[in-house]
Amino acid sequence: MTIKDLIEKRAKVWETAKNFVETHEDKNGVLSEEDTAAYNKMEKEIEDLTTAIDRQTRAERRELELSRPVNSPITGKPFRGEQEKEKTGRASDEYRDAMISAMRSNFRNVSNVLQEGVDADGGYLVPEEYDRRLIDVLDDENIMRGLATTITTAGQHKINIAATKPAAAWIEEGGTLTFGDATFDQIYLDAYKLHVAIKVTEELLYDNTFGLENYIITQFGKALANAEEDAFLNGDGKGKPTGIFDKTKGGQIAGTLTAAIKSDDLIDLVYGLKRPYRKSASFIMNDSTLASLRKLKDNNGAYIWQPSYKEGEPDRVLGYTVHTSSFAPTNAIAFGDYSYYNIGDRGSRSFGELRELFAGNGMIGFLAKERVDGKLVLPEAVKVLKLKEDTASAGKA
Repeated sequence: MTIKDLIEKRAKVWETAKNFVETHEDKNGVLSEEDTAAYNKMEKEIEDLTTAIDRQTRAERRELELSRPVNSPITGKPFRGEQEKEKTGRASDEYRDAMISAMRSNFRNVSNVLQEGVDADGGYLVPEEYDRRLIDVLDDENIMRGLATTITTAGQHKINIAATKPAAAWIEEGGTLTFGDATFDQIYLDAYKLHVAIKVTEELLYDNTFGLENYIITQFGKALANAEEDAFLNGDGKGKPTGIFDKTKGGQIAGTLTAAIKSDDLIDLVYGLKRPYRKSASFIMNDSTLASLRKLKDNNGAYIWQPSYKEGEPDRVLGYTVHTSSFAPTNAIAFGDYSYYNIGDRGSRSFGELRELFAGNGMIGFLAKERVDGKLVLPEAVKVLKLKEDTASAGKA
């Protein structure tokens, strides 16, 4: 089925589910055990369709990116003028071809040109073109990469944050001026090492028809993206980035629920965030948490979750975009402007081979490495609502 077909089918199932609840709940808004089972079946179908929509959307974007030609065809007449600057170093075609040749030979055939990109650990920096495409895969797979602010650094990066701000004051004509001191805190983005290893059979490696380049980029990209997203959400800052859900250095706690979540709790969460941050705010939550929110209604009897009815548009809760991640905790919801989460990429990613680990079993090992950090530089830009553990049993507001 196409994405358009899936969206239309989900919309129909959602309308059926809403009508079912409205016609089967009793005066207290409760469904019978049999009706609850029927509704849960429809809810499961909505979740499965949502997952399929997200998966196909990602696949289409990735296919478009990976199938994009390296060199664009000439569409106009040649002209004499400023010539395109010749690509050198890791940006050159020679470096890219040398990297593929080295990988296909299990790094037995290493061209001298690769010496330009030897990293500190003995691997080889990926060609610039691959690095960009790998970032594209990370952006696609990792919701935080698309929401946060990414900074490329050559070393430890210092960020100045205003701790106190000067205040204006009214004075009479000729009155004495008062001065307020602005003070600044400093946050440092460091570089934590993240690596991923994959195995490829020798037969595939030496088969020129095997799309080694796209396979490596996609597999490494997915693995790195998953590890990054987990850290950007849940990391404690010890050997990894600090996540937005971290209890001490993440978003500010908006409250802790002792009962099942209600629509009013989400409204309080939204308006507990300062207005300037609400302009670009969105929700981040676990998929299972979103499933419980679909049952909630506002005080006007309207469901607070609004599914997308058009390809390319996001689902919304209370009118704000909602992002789901399997790595988000099941007992918390974040709402805020995640551009204040800063991701620091240290240098470029590198590839290397594992020479001895798989020797003798017909497999070749490859290793990809990166150095990255992440911190929420302004905690007040994100609010976190802590949920009761059994929130999945949430009911009507």
